[in-house]
Amino acid sequence: MAKGERFIKVYSQGTFSVSQIWVDKETGVNYFYHEDGYSGGLTPLLDKEGKPVISDPEEIEKFKK
Repeated sequence: MAKGERFIKVYSQGTFSVSQIWVDKETGVNYFYHEDGYSGGLTPLLDKEGKPVISDPEEIEKFKK
């Protein structure tokens, strides 16, 4: 990982239609990214109460490895 990268890709699926989960190392917020052809979108992952899913620092350290 390059120095100063803020996001960690923790999950990826697909080749032409790509779905990924990214974690912000500074805030712990999890994001869902989807790309299909020439379009794509990014949104925070939300729990059942509508609050963002946040990874704790220990989980983030595991993702780095």
